[in-house]
Amino acid sequence: MVSASPVVALHNLTVSYRQHPALHHITGSFAPGSLTAVAGPNGSGKSTLLKSIVGLLPIEGGRSGGALTVSLPRERIAYLPQVAEIDRSFPISVRDCVLLGCWGSAGAWGGVTQAMQGKIDAALHAVGLEGFERRTIGSLSSGQMQRVMFARMLAQDARLILLDEPFNAVDAKTTAALLALVRQWHQEGRTVIAVLHDDALVRQHFPQTLLLARELVGWGATREVLTEPNLRRARAMAEAWDEDAGLCSVDAPAVQKVAA
Repeated sequence: MVSASPVVALHNLTVSYRQHPALHHITGSFAPGSLTAVAGPNGSGKSTLLKSIVGLLPIEGGRSGGALTVSLPRERIAYLPQVAEIDRSFPISVRDCVLLGCWGSAGAWGGVTQAMQGKIDAALHAVGLEGFERRTIGSLSSGQMQRVMFARMLAQDARLILLDEPFNAVDAKTTAALLALVRQWHQEGRTVIAVLHDDALVRQHFPQTLLLARELVGWGATREVLTEPNLRRARAMAEAWDEDAGLCSVDAPAVQKVAA
């Protein structure tokens, strides 16, 4: 029996921010329907990896054939950035924000169908925000805003879901509700990749883990990756980072460069 092709494949991927390496030669893949936590010390390249996958960082091929490939079109990918990156001053209602999840099917000039309206109602119900439809997103708490963003992803109906610190700055009740949606996506066979900093939460809810410290420390079953030796190694690598280090040599594989 031939195994399914990976949804995301990394081959010797290297990413640099402002001429400084953020990820070094990462190789591996995310299988269809997998539920993976991306863990590691602060500044270890976790968010950079997600932004690379979603296409927010330009990729420049290298001589050694380094690459990042995604088997899905952009409209089948849902990306949740960190809370701090979301502009909540924009005057948009909760309902319209969730409706943006239908952009891939409606397009710039398409109308909102009755089926889409039903999908929005169902998404708001799933996250417990009935009655919030006309509220502006700027009036919401952090937990309520995360519920809105999860509702938007429900409306999008994506096959690959990327979450960057989705439970940061939210209370335990909201975390439990959002984790239930993550489990639902996993049961539906969607591929979920989440950047997390809570090791206990990772061990309890995520069967696969990618442990980064700018380099690959471990990737596989969570119980085999989140071991004390691996965590100590990741911390030691983080403490040894040279922020003044230059780019990898010209013989290094694909480098993604981000403009300052």
